[in-house]
Amino acid sequence: MKKLLSDFIIGESGKITAVNGEGKIRRRLFDMGVTPDAELTLRKKAPLGDPIEITVRGYELTLRKTEAACVEVEIK
Repeated sequence: MKKLLSDFIIGESGKITAVNGEGKIRRRLFDMGVTPDAELTLRKKAPLGDPIEITVRGYELTLRKTEAACVEVEIK
């Protein structure tokens, strides 16, 4: 089942299938290691849902909800 990273709940894991978005946002995500086929896990969410913290490629990464909405993930 595919889901946007912004819709994940804490503890959910999956494999990135696509990174959408344009220009700076897409480039920034790629530079941080958020690329197709990378495994990730949602670690934490702020009380209002923005930002979120994920583990990807062995390190913790904090993303804004708008950035997370650009990442499509296949849930394990």
